[in-house]
Amino acid sequence: MRAGPLFRSPRCRLAGLAFVALLPFTGYAQRGGRDRYLDDMNNQEFQWPVDPAFKEDVFTFARLRHETGGGFGFGRRMGWSEDYPLADVMISYRVHQITSLAVRPGPNPIDITKEDLQRYPFVYLSGVERLGLQEQEVVDLRNYLLNGGFMMVDNFWGDSAWNNFADELKRIFPGRTPVELPIDHPIFHVVFNFKTKPQMPTAGVFESFGIYYDPNRDYNVLGHDPHYFALYDDKGRIMMVICHNNHYGDGWEHEGDDPVYFHAISEGMAYPMFINILVYAMTH
Repeated sequence: MRAGPLFRSPRCRLAGLAFVALLPFTGYAQRGGRDRYLDDMNNQEFQWPVDPAFKEDVFTFARLRHETGGGFGFGRRMGWSEDYPLADVMISYRVHQITSLAVRPGPNPIDITKEDLQRYPFVYLSGVERLGLQEQEVVDLRNYLLNGGFMMVDNFWGDSAWNNFADELKRIFPGRTPVELPIDHPIFHVVFNFKTKPQMPTAGVFESFGIYYDPNRDYNVLGHDPHYFALYDDKGRIMMVICHNNHYGDGWEHEGDDPVYFHAISEGMAYPMFINILVYAMTH
């Protein structure tokens, strides 16, 4: 028997907001922000007060910590912690800066436990090419998603990485199959209008070779184009958006590295599409 909802009005907290202020992306990328932040973890630009009376009613970018199992890893990839903590700081800062949403400053990593999950209606899972879930984590994620939670999956490339994640997903939902979202799905248009599916390249690859996909992966079946898959519950609600052949974390973490990358990737796609995903998740 399914438990009751994990959240108080899990999606409605954001539904009444005048969500996107459409402010310009100012300042950070033009001032060598990556090094500036890492040199001063207490930089006040990236810390702002949260009203204690509403501390549980603000958006928190919650990254899931996870262990690695089998799967197919590449090079020095670090699983959940790749792009952490700067990507988390920057996506929190940008959502705070360019929307009217109340946001908790980042970073905010959490464990895959019932106690941690039930505090956040939106969670982020990254670096899943060698994901290895514990049995209790499988149960807790299933209950979380069925009871109103939403997950964004990011940062994995190629067929082998997809197969490992798909195997773990079958453990969570043996009877459910991800469905690829077409470009005319509202998630690509709810705030920012995308004419093609956005693809967030790894920063070093884009800056060195000018390509949008990670080379030297096995793209035999799915190819190297971006794929956005959705996992639905029995009522037709999207519980999970899976961003395959994408690296949103780099789009946030590396916005200050290179002006071309900032304007084409961070400003052009990584922040706008995340806002689309967030708005869609919290209002549908």
